[in-house]
Amino acid sequence: MDRAKEGVRRDGQRTQYAARRSGAPPSRDHYGASRYRGASRLSDDRYRSGARRTTAEPLRASWQPMAEREDDDEPPRPSWLRRVAATYGWRAYALPILVVITALVVFDTTRTSDEEAANVAAESAPSAGAPSQEPVATENPPEQVKLDIPTAKLPEGGDYTKSGRGTWHVVPGSGEKVGSGGQLYTYTIEVEDGIDPASYAGDDSFAATVEGTLSDPRSWTGNGDVTLQRVDASFPNPDFRVSLTTPETAHRPDVCGSSIPFEASCRRADVQGEDRVIINLARWVRGALAFNSDLTGYRLYAINHEVGHALGLGHEGCRKDGGLAPVMMQQTFGVANDYVAQLNNRTGGDRGTVPADGKVCKPNAWPNPQAKSR
Repeated sequence: MDRAKEGVRRDGQRTQYAARRSGAPPSRDHYGASRYRGASRLSDDRYRSGARRTTAEPLRASWQPMAEREDDDEPPRPSWLRRVAATYGWRAYALPILVVITALVVFDTTRTSDEEAANVAAESAPSAGAPSQEPVATENPPEQVKLDIPTAKLPEGGDYTKSGRGTWHVVPGSGEKVGSGGQLYTYTIEVEDGIDPASYAGDDSFAATVEGTLSDPRSWTGNGDVTLQRVDASFPNPDFRVSLTTPETAHRPDVCGSSIPFEASCRRADVQGEDRVIINLARWVRGALAFNSDLTGYRLYAINHEVGHALGLGHEGCRKDGGLAPVMMQQTFGVANDYVAQLNNRTGGDRGTVPADGKVCKPNAWPNPQAKSR
């Protein structure tokens, strides 16, 4: 037995010696022992995948451990997009496209509607900063007319400025609320720039007459339905403006107009929200034939009549023959229904409200003449 072992050892030494002489590089086996190429070793068949390991062989480690682990896991789940596409097919792609197209159509339709509405508003409204070209001028019909009203002519009298600058300035001053109830209306008192003060006794005189008239119980505050208050230029948006105006400015189409051949005051309201009571300077200086020589009475009437329009009232005719004329009758042109009907029946919303029935009234300056003055 010892001889056999000795023979094997010697054979191994001879083999190693032969390898060293041949120049083969050393190598390491599984146990870290140095070997030489050409040295005898166990067969590689036992390391082949699936081969049975014999006793005393080292445990075999996998050369691709991660590959084997991936084989054991479940296959990855498809993304939600792929699941939707698999379920609905081409409809999954068509639906978002249809949503986008619908949104674009709705947006374009809305924009077109807005543009059309803006164009209509631009065509119907005056340009920014300019007065309305279609004011509510209370005394003038919309078309040129020829009238036979002898009492509508301007009386002879003092001189007045025929043309001003077409702008107005607010007369300084404000007052307390006047009236016992109803809606509050604020107003300013204004004078056109460029008027000779000698023709109307100056701004303060005109302002005192206007404020005194509207503060009198016989005016619009006497029935308890209206409260009035004068304000100055610091008040941003008064309800209306009482403005002394030259005849040529009053004749402008954007103020009172010139469709009748007589001097007239009016109330003008435009789409920009400005409400202006125009007191014609020619009438302020000379009055009206129906009032004879009562210039003061006529001035009171002119203020109350035009402010009545600012309060929303229309024209009236003589109610009782020989009685006091309603303050909303066009007394500047006369106090006979036959005369006033010629003009009234051609004037906008008041058309046909005054019958030519032969009634004649007496001049009257007040809405509530039965009230006691202060």
